[in-house]
Amino acid sequence: MDISIREVAPRDGLQNEEPIPTDSKVRLIDALSETGVGRIEAVSFVHPKAIPQMADADEVWRQARKNPNVRYSALIPNTKGAQRAIAAGFREIEVVVSASDTHNRRNLNRSTSESLDDIAALIPLVHDAGAALEVIVATSFGCPFEGDIDPDRVAGIVARVRTDGADRIAFGDTTGMGTPRRVRDLLSVVRPDLLHFHNTRGTGLANILTALELGVTEFDASVGGIGGCPYAPGASGNVATEEVVHMLHDMGLTTGIDLDRMIETAEMAEKLLGRTLPSGVLRAGPRSRLV
Repeated sequence: MDISIREVAPRDGLQNEEPIPTDSKVRLIDALSETGVGRIEAVSFVHPKAIPQMADADEVWRQARKNPNVRYSALIPNTKGAQRAIAAGFREIEVVVSASDTHNRRNLNRSTSESLDDIAALIPLVHDAGAALEVIVATSFGCPFEGDIDPDRVAGIVARVRTDGADRIAFGDTTGMGTPRRVRDLLSVVRPDLLHFHNTRGTGLANILTALELGVTEFDASVGGIGGCPYAPGASGNVATEEVVHMLHDMGLTTGIDLDRMIETAEMAEKLLGRTLPSGVLRAGPRSRLV
C-alpha cells in the first residue's frame, strides 16, 4: 500500500519557532525536496504581525528550488492571502477553520460560521485561478478552550464546505488531544482526505495506525517533530516525519521517502533551530541501526 506524506515543517513547523533567516528556511525546503517526499507545505501568506515567522514567505518561495516531482502548497487565512499565493504560482492552497468557535476566534478573530462564509467566497477565486482549495478543520479531536468536540459538528462543517466546492478536507489534531478512541469515533461519522496529528501527549503514531486501519492513507508530518499552534496553549509537537516513515516502512508500506535522507534533514533542522528536537528516530536512528 502507498501512503502519502505531506511534509509541513517549513510552514506549520517553523511558525511555532523563533524566526530564523530566510536562507535557512530555503535550505530546509530544498533539503526536504530531495528526500523523496511527494508533498511539501512550503509557506503561509499571512500578515507579518500575526505570524512574524512567515513575514518573508514571498522571498522564501522565490529562492526555493522547485523539484518537479514535489507538489508544493501554501496556507492562506483570507482573500488577500489567496491572491498572494496565486500570484506566487501556487496551485494547491489550504485554508483553516476551527471546529471550536473559541479557537477560531483566537486564531482568526471571527466565529466558525463567519469563517465558513469567507471560505465559500474564496473557493471561486481559487478555482478561477486553476488552483485547488483544501479546507483544514482544526481542533477536530478536541479544543483546549472548549474540551470535547462533537463529531457531528465536524461533519456539519465538512458537509458545508464540500457543498460550497472545497476540493479536499483535512482534520487537524491541533493540540494533541486525539487518541485512537477519538479517531475511531470521528472517522465513524465523517472521513477526511488527510489527517494532521500532533504528538503532544505521545499518541501521534497510535492515531496514525488507527486511521490506517480505517482506510486513511494521507497524513501530515513535520521533520524532527517541530511545530504547533501559536494560538493554543501546549500545542507543541507535530508527529515527526522520520518516526512516521520508520513505522510505515517496517509495516511493509511504501512512502517514496528515503528515511536516511529524512533523518539527515532532521539533523540539519536541529542545527538551524539551535535546539534539541523531540524525534526519537532522530536520536536513536532507524531500527536497522544496531548499537
